[in-house]
Amino acid sequence: MFVISFIFSLFIAGVLSASSQEQPSLRDRAEELYRRYEYANAAAVYVKLVDTKKPRIQDLERLADCYLKMLDYESAENWYARVIGMEGSGSANRLRYGEVLKANGKYAEAKKQLEAYAAETGDRGQVAIDIAGCDSALVWMANPTSHHLRNEGINTSLSEFSAFPVGDQVYYAGEPDEFMQGVGTYGWTGHSFLRVYTANRNADNVLTNPVIATEHINNGKFHIGPLTADATGNTLFVTRTYVGKDGERTKEGPRKYHTHRLELYIYAKNNDGTWSSEPFAYNNVQEYSLGHATLSEDGATLYYASDMPGGHGGTDIWYSEKQADGSWGTPVNAGPAINSAGNELFPNIGPDNALYYSSDGFAGMGGLDVFQATGSKHQWTAKQSLRYPVNSSGDDFAYIVTFDGEEGIAGYLSSNRKGGQGNDDIYSFSFEKPKIVIVLRGTTSNKKTGERIAATVTLFDGKREIIARKSSGDEGTFEFVLDRDRAYTVLGQKEGYHADSAKVNTAGITKSDTLEVALLLEPVFRVGDTFELENIYYDFDKHNIRPDAAAILDELVRTMRDNPTLKIELSSHTDSRGTHAYNEALSQRRAQSAVDYLVSRGIARDRMVAKGYGETRLVNRCADGVPCSRDEHQANRRTEVTVLAY
Repeated sequence: MFVISFIFSLFIAGVLSASSQEQPSLRDRAEELYRRYEYANAAAVYVKLVDTKKPRIQDLERLADCYLKMLDYESAENWYARVIGMEGSGSANRLRYGEVLKANGKYAEAKKQLEAYAAETGDRGQVAIDIAGCDSALVWMANPTSHHLRNEGINTSLSEFSAFPVGDQVYYAGEPDEFMQGVGTYGWTGHSFLRVYTANRNADNVLTNPVIATEHINNGKFHIGPLTADATGNTLFVTRTYVGKDGERTKEGPRKYHTHRLELYIYAKNNDGTWSSEPFAYNNVQEYSLGHATLSEDGATLYYASDMPGGHGGTDIWYSEKQADGSWGTPVNAGPAINSAGNELFPNIGPDNALYYSSDGFAGMGGLDVFQATGSKHQWTAKQSLRYPVNSSGDDFAYIVTFDGEEGIAGYLSSNRKGGQGNDDIYSFSFEKPKIVIVLRGTTSNKKTGERIAATVTLFDGKREIIARKSSGDEGTFEFVLDRDRAYTVLGQKEGYHADSAKVNTAGITKSDTLEVALLLEPVFRVGDTFELENIYYDFDKHNIRPDAAAILDELVRTMRDNPTLKIELSSHTDSRGTHAYNEALSQRRAQSAVDYLVSRGIARDRMVAKGYGETRLVNRCADGVPCSRDEHQANRRTEVTVLAY
């Protein structure tokens, strides 16, 4: 997540010098890239180091950590699954594995790992909140609220977050592209420093025409944003990174770091249309950060986040009251009802004077979760999570309500959840009572026997973002409520089985309806069983893995990861066109490419055998010289998996 949420900006003042002129080894290269925070490049080298029968656990740990730091939780899960199965793996790996599983929305599995960590170390306090969050998340995901989220079109592959409406516009914080002149680069991400943007806001909260805001706001060296305003839009409260030399200096080994804390600036519009600015009276960059400000409805109380002394944990929500002379009073902590031992950030006051803010210190779904409380100043009651899908396994923050009426509510939310355009994205949301009800009913069964089985069933949207997740229970049945005009994928998973999925689309449905689907899970626990990986296609005369084939192979990766004793033969077959020798060689290359892909995703090579059978195992009559249709030939061009051991 990139929200300048009181995580210090690091500037490397010194770098390691080579101790000799010797050619570095592959491991030396990987370690140096890791130390330089080039995690993607380091991971590519570590993958080569661990592709051996007896990989070093330290290399696997580094590789898993690279993906964790890159926020690629799916890949991190693959590698941590291998790490914890190795001899000598420490309890810290189990803790990280649990955190990664939670980030992937696998709350039942995450709870098992966190419980195991507590049993191994005796330190249940370390994971108690996370375990409670897993229990709550399982309930929330099985019964999501009726919030409908829309990823806004102003989002890019970079970060955009904290939309704040002023009239028919919004202000928000974003990363400029690398070609914007005069904006420096933040070393940790390699992207430009944050700037404040504006966008047009339509009646339905759709955001269009993003442009960088005027220079009077963006005139700074480092991060600028997010921003909030008073009811008139003539007073702006801007969070920015301190640009002076008074910040804290630290040293880590041979590297020196200069950390820059956050401060709050207040901009006021003058009668002639110009702007004047002044620092908030209680900034203290030598001691703490302060920012993320918001005003009460009457403008008399300013809330903000800070890690100043006297709080309950990392960063807390504080407030100052407006004095008779227009100045702001001494900071007061908003109290233990809303603050925790963790971090509380991004406060916003709703139309009903409710406080919305984000925290990682209470039981939640993962990262920052959005909470709501009623009250004011240091008196708060009824703190509660906004549940799923407002909250997710990622970081969810900067929740603000723009409309609150009898028919529902609407507003904006920022999140780095899966399925977005970039790192942090801005989402608009609406909550309204549905006029029609579309229900998806389904069953989960053993494909071999037809017997109903209990499985974990996940409903995804068209971008594979989790909509809901529940168990089909002993009866092997499940039910979800769907929205109109949306595409879905429903996935059934169970240990000992290869997953099955189906696509569902509600486009064109204009009245209440019930859709049905049957998921058939292939058992993989009997040696000698063979099943086909459907819809794996290769370009003509090619063996490289296409993106559509990679998506299918990723399901096999999950099956292998979740069944660590499973060993397979992965075979490729061709049709009869072409010579026997050519077809056999091509199919062997294709099978090997598939195995290599699984290795790159974290599966040990010694668990797989690549075999190309060419045209020797046709499934129909289409041998040499027999005229056949395109579909009949396609039936022979297939990829299969045979269980060798389980």
